[in-house]
Amino acid sequence: MTGGGRPWRYAIPALTIFAGTLFAASGSTAHGTDLRGGGRTKVTELIAQEQRQYQGSQASYRHLRRQVEGLVRAVAQRDARVKAAQENADRLAARTGFTPLTGRGLRVTLDDAPTGRRIAGDPGPDDLVVHQQDVQAVVNALWTGGATGVQIMDQRLISTSAVRCVGNTLILQGVVYSPPFRITAIGDPGRLRAALDASPAIQVYRQYVAEYGLGYTVTTLKKTRLPAYTGNVQPKYATALEPDGANTHP
Repeated sequence: MTGGGRPWRYAIPALTIFAGTLFAASGSTAHGTDLRGGGRTKVTELIAQEQRQYQGSQASYRHLRRQVEGLVRAVAQRDARVKAAQENADRLAARTGFTPLTGRGLRVTLDDAPTGRRIAGDPGPDDLVVHQQDVQAVVNALWTGGATGVQIMDQRLISTSAVRCVGNTLILQGVVYSPPFRITAIGDPGRLRAALDASPAIQVYRQYVAEYGLGYTVTTLKKTRLPAYTGNVQPKYATALEPDGANTHP
């Protein structure tokens, strides 16, 4: 027994030193904080904070815009040129998304595959969520089908609207949305459905619907209303090259 216990007299101090080294390394790596950390929570809080700031900026922008429009209309009463320009802008506003629109249409809803469902095969995580190109495919098909106005979630689209996805969330004009994503269009329902059915990109998406359970529903709307676009607009114009080549902008 004495001979068998001798190795432990050396092993136990060695294990103690090794464990102490691990604890020290862990503390050094964590810098006194939880190694698992709250990174995800911090990102979520940051997104929520940015959304609140964006909503505040939007409210301020809408207030200032109403003031500017009031001043322009007041000037238009005294200046024929301003009045003509304002009337032309009013005519274009309906076609560019800056006035509300009412009529028949469709609503397309895209959704991630339900969690916990047994799925044949070996799908990856990307196979089970709605992607940016899926939303874009629906929007493009609706425009192709003659839509006179399109809205994603609660926001009207205009020519400069850009759809962006991060993970399985959608970012549109500074606002973050989670699925299901609802795309609403005003137009002839038959033409809009035909355009959706004819889209190669949507045909691919519907294969994933059938195989993995992604959500895809199309609802006919007898009457719906799209709000006017209320976001900021920053148009960019091409500039002519200077004769001496000083202007280096493409």
